Amino acid sequence: MSEPARDDRSPGAVFLIFLRLGLVAFGGPIAHLAWFREEFVVRRRWLSDGRYAELVALCQFLPGPASSQVGMALGLSRAGPVGALAAWAGFTLPSALALVLLALGIARHGELIPPGLLHGLKLAAVAVVAQALWGMARQHSRGPSRLALTLLAAVAALLLPGLIGQLLPMLLAGAFGALWLQARPTDAGDALPLNIGARTGATCLALFFLLLVGLPLLASVSAAPALHQLDAFYRAGAVVFGGGHVVLPLLHAEVVDSGMVDPQAFLAGYGLVQAMPGPLFTFAAFLGASMEQAPSGWSGAALCLAAIFLPSFLLVAGALPFWEHLRRSARLLAAISGVNAAVVGLLLAAFWHPVCSSAIQGPVDLGVAALALLVLMRWKAPPALVVLACGLAGWALG
Repeated sequence: MSEPARDDRSPGAVFLIFLRLGLVAFGGPIAHLAWFREEFVVRRRWLSDGRYAELVALCQFLPGPASSQVGMALGLSRAGPVGALAAWAGFTLPSALALVLLALGIARHGELIPPGLLHGLKLAAVAVVAQALWGMARQHSRGPSRLALTLLAAVAALLLPGLIGQLLPMLLAGAFGALWLQARPTDAGDALPLNIGARTGATCLALFFLLLVGLPLLASVSAAPALHQLDAFYRAGAVVFGGGHVVLPLLHAEVVDSGMVDPQAFLAGYGLVQAMPGPLFTFAAFLGASMEQAPSGWSGAALCLAAIFLPSFLLVAGALPFWEHLRRSARLLAAISGVNAAVVGLLLAAFWHPVCSSAIQGPVDLGVAALALLVLMRWKAPPALVVLACGLAGWALG
């Protein structure tokens, strides 16, 4: 039964509401959006179903974590910019704090953790990424043209080193999509639930692009590790389309290939984040705490977490005033369709390396990962339960 509106327009009230969701919202972004609808459309009646659907459409159109962006927009509509920050903090902090503690525990007491347990977490990552890959391919790689973009992007990501193998396929796929693919503009619905002036929106978009271009230039002439971390995680948060799992290849290219994070810790952390509530982007906190050089620990976690979510704040505030026009641009939506097809290819490449190449070491590993995938897809088991089971299986087999 729905509840009447209450005095929940202060940033503190928004924080507590999203904190409760951040403690229990397991299941990934699709499940998060369902939690939000139940809480804010059905129960609290902050906005109508039509307006909520429009808000979700906007955040899926933008790069970045859609569920976190929806939460930011809801907080912004309820309590202004501080409300957006409160909504993000409440939804993100529970899993981020848990992951930092786990990262510090692995770093300081790794010898006490059975190697088989960490290997089991990597097998869980195989199953979870495979499930995400299948779901994304069904949505974004339909038809010969999109499937070809997916496969070409996967080959490019495997053959081209570093970040160029991640960004070049997306840029080319976007250009191809704008010219050759077809996309249907979204139907007009209720107006979005918040109004931000065009000048504010343009300022946020300008800052977004300024940082996207400026941070790599600054990092190229500076040896400061903090600046390199800020640049790497900001760019990862700025160009990720298609959900949190796609951040895996981007971050691997940035922090593992460069020697910032140990590859075994990277995959173990990716397995652990599947067992957490809240957004998958909190993986950044684990990586920041696991850095081989300062800033690491708590300061590294705070820097990397803020950096990877900053693009989402700027994009949500920047795109809102222009969404009515953007959603009716068939060519722009076709370009995004091409980018999404390429993103599936990037995830396919990451699934092959490093996820499978480092985790699957024999027939037994393959069997455990396949069984975990079957449990996820056939019986819809919670990812947290599958991660726990894989960790125990790795421990037992080890």
